[in-house]
Amino acid sequence: MATLLLVHAHPDDEAISTGGVMLKAKAHGHRVVLVTATRGEAGEIYNMDEEASRPRLGEIRTQELMNAAEILGVDRLEILGYRDSGMVDTQDNKDPRSFHQAKLEEAAGKLAVLIREERPAVVVTYAEDGVYGHPDHIKAHQVTNAALDVIEHEGSPVKKVYYTAIPRSRMEAFVEQMPEEARRAADNNMRIAGTPDELITTEIDVHDYLTQKRDAFRSHVSQNDPNSWFATMQDQVYELAFGTEFYQLVRGELGSEPPEQDLFAGVDS
Repeated sequence: MATLLLVHAHPDDEAISTGGVMLKAKAHGHRVVLVTATRGEAGEIYNMDEEASRPRLGEIRTQELMNAAEILGVDRLEILGYRDSGMVDTQDNKDPRSFHQAKLEEAAGKLAVLIREERPAVVVTYAEDGVYGHPDHIKAHQVTNAALDVIEHEGSPVKKVYYTAIPRSRMEAFVEQMPEEARRAADNNMRIAGTPDELITTEIDVHDYLTQKRDAFRSHVSQNDPNSWFATMQDQVYELAFGTEFYQLVRGELGSEPPEQDLFAGVDS
């Protein structure tokens, strides 16, 4: 069967935005390859002692990623080895080891090696805004496209490339339903504008995989604020918010009339 390769920035990104399609791909016999750029060393810490955990957070989050990957049916997990860049204008962002500071050609070369080895039919990453402007998400977008350009120049283009997406109309409606405290936190930390609805090409029903998807996210213990609106969200609200995953096809051809209902639509195995 065909291979799905996903490029994410940090541990836990995979479960939140693409966990459903990963589980669906595996259930339908496809190979699932997850590439994560960093180990998430700059993330916030929950459910653990800050002083004891901070020096080894990269190690902790790597293990959490491995646990989530097992739940999500990942056949191959690769970490590019860069350091978490943190947010704009922080010391982490200026660290020469950070993904943000990495030379584009070098990082793209690392990813291109994996793409050559796996020959995925479908690649998924972020759009140019990185969903909410995080430097590592934006860099993942840039690195993935640079690597895909190299592969295409070599004469073996990937058949279909998608960006993860949140329809702008849905994002606005969801924010309106959030508790006031959670809404303020989202405004301060995320500022997700959403993808213009007209750019959405693909809608994947992942309701059958919601329990596993949520379990995968819960595997990232250090990142789960037990008091957050996300952690305390009732099942029916979670189903409404995360039961469908949305994507924007940016390379290749649609396999059906839009909206597509499968990333592999039109792809020969």
